[in-house]
Amino acid sequence: MNPENPDAQKTSEVNRGRDVAGEQPAKHDAQQARPEPPKVSRGSLLSVVVIVLVAAVIVAVFGIVSRKHASAELAKYTENTSAPPVTLEQPVMQQNAREVVLPGNIQAFTLAPIYARTTGYVKAWYHDIGTPVRKGELLAVIETPELDQQLASAKADLATAKSNASIAKITADRYNDLIGRNAVSQQDTDNAVQALEARNTEIASAQANVQRLEELVSFERIVAPFDGIVTARNLDIGQLITATGSTSTSGGAISGNKEIFDISAIRTLRVFINVPQIYSPDAKNGMIAKLVLPQYPGRTFQGKLVRSSDSVDPATRTLLAEVDVDNRSGELLPGSYTEVHLSVSSAVPVLIVPVSALILEPDGLRIATVDANHRVHMARVTPGRDYGTTVEILAGLKPGESIIGNPPDSLTDGEEVRVINNGNNQSQAPEGKR
Repeated sequence: MNPENPDAQKTSEVNRGRDVAGEQPAKHDAQQARPEPPKVSRGSLLSVVVIVLVAAVIVAVFGIVSRKHASAELAKYTENTSAPPVTLEQPVMQQNAREVVLPGNIQAFTLAPIYARTTGYVKAWYHDIGTPVRKGELLAVIETPELDQQLASAKADLATAKSNASIAKITADRYNDLIGRNAVSQQDTDNAVQALEARNTEIASAQANVQRLEELVSFERIVAPFDGIVTARNLDIGQLITATGSTSTSGGAISGNKEIFDISAIRTLRVFINVPQIYSPDAKNGMIAKLVLPQYPGRTFQGKLVRSSDSVDPATRTLLAEVDVDNRSGELLPGSYTEVHLSVSSAVPVLIVPVSALILEPDGLRIATVDANHRVHMARVTPGRDYGTTVEILAGLKPGESIIGNPPDSLTDGEEVRVINNGNNQSQAPEGKR
């Protein structure tokens, strides 16, 4: 403020007031010209929120339902495809079976494993495998120097015992002569007689020891117990052999629990067969049996049923029978497999199955059957004639049972399978799982 010019100060204040008054109407006009934003009500906003939430819930429910449906479909697919697929077949009934074919194993009529009865070293052996031998023929010799010395010592002890007994007898006779003349006492006479009896007992003991050692020395010579063929030889020159029952071995020694020779009588061979119960009435002693061996195609060998157990095994429902075969030609070998053909008095119905349905296990042949619930049951069966692609089943399988034509190796008893009809890949699920 200028004190020297009050008029100028008033003029300035008046102009300032005018400017302020002019600006206020201008601002008011600008505010009236600007459009006002629409006002949103609280009810409209709530409606929008509800719509968004409902949409979110619908999407979530749809996702959950879709996922559960997919999981159910996956579980159903897994359940239907987890079981191994199999094709079922029906056995064919054959009504005119006049012959039964049974598997058999050829055995030697007599088989004798020979063991060492004395301990020593092999001095010599005279017959190798495949050599025919006669009864009493020498097979090998074992050297037993310690045993020989023991026998010599035992014989010397026997001679000493006999000498002592001779002196005791002379003394006893003298005392018996003197007692009659009252030259000696009764007590001395009794002592002399008792000494003689003790010496005689020593002789008996020494003789038994000598006989025992002589028997052991005789085992140095190993001989054939009967006429036959040497089928095994497990000794060689210079090898240490321990007696039977001894388990102490050293180096390359042969334990006494191992045979040193095997002798087999093969002029007549035995064939043991298991005749099914249904054919047991025809298994009579004396009936003729025909043997077929794979190494002799087109040939048959004749045997005779000589004996049976006269009892059916409750585990297999079969009758054990023995067929004897003449083998003087030596063509048949012990241990061979053969098919035994037996004639039956009346036709018996048998089932025909494909060879691929057979399952070979250590305890015999089995066939996998499937029940109404698609569960596998391993049935032990007895085969008959083999036709190449098919085979007869004599026992163990019932007519009308469904079998698996080509069972997988991993199939187990009680396992559930998925049945494929005629190979068209249409599976049938068990009841309750469709």
